[in-house]
Amino acid sequence: MKLNPELESVELLAKVILTAARTAPKGKGIDDIVTCLLGPGEKAELADRMEELSKIKGLKFLLRDAKNVRDSDAIVLIGLKSTGVSSLDCGACGFETCKAMLEHEKVQKEFLGPQCMIKYLDLGIAVGSAAAKAKDLCIDNRVLYSAGAAACYFEMIDADVAMGLPLSVKGKNIFFDRESPRKS
Repeated sequence: MKLNPELESVELLAKVILTAARTAPKGKGIDDIVTCLLGPGEKAELADRMEELSKIKGLKFLLRDAKNVRDSDAIVLIGLKSTGVSSLDCGACGFETCKAMLEHEKVQKEFLGPQCMIKYLDLGIAVGSAAAKAKDLCIDNRVLYSAGAAACYFEMIDADVAMGLPLSVKGKNIFFDRESPRKS
């Protein structure tokens, strides 16, 4: 008899979840999505980095999210490494033309920007597809800006922007009753 064998499926299901991100529709069919599945040591390092970024930025919610990452069974990162723009001159990036946005100096904080809004939409669709696939597979999950921000800030992922998706297979959803950090 094998007790709790469902825990052995998490890595395989994480790969299926990342497949949903990869195959999500992309603007003009150009795939600038970056995906990764962190191993146990990398997951712990990401949680440590989230705590470090909390101190740097003064954002207490990163501590709560770091605990979620530590308590998760796996975490995937989905990012954007932009190779260009849509050339639509749509203005959604805040610039009159794509050329003007490209000529503007990029700002590097947690994320590198500005980027083409179509690329940001591609990332959102990929992350949404991954979260939906996790739900379909009965894997508890939560999209975390904080995990992606720390992964980018500390160069754990080669992406301009990223989001984290911790995954959990437990009797109770660990992402549901999250306590907000106390104000100090």
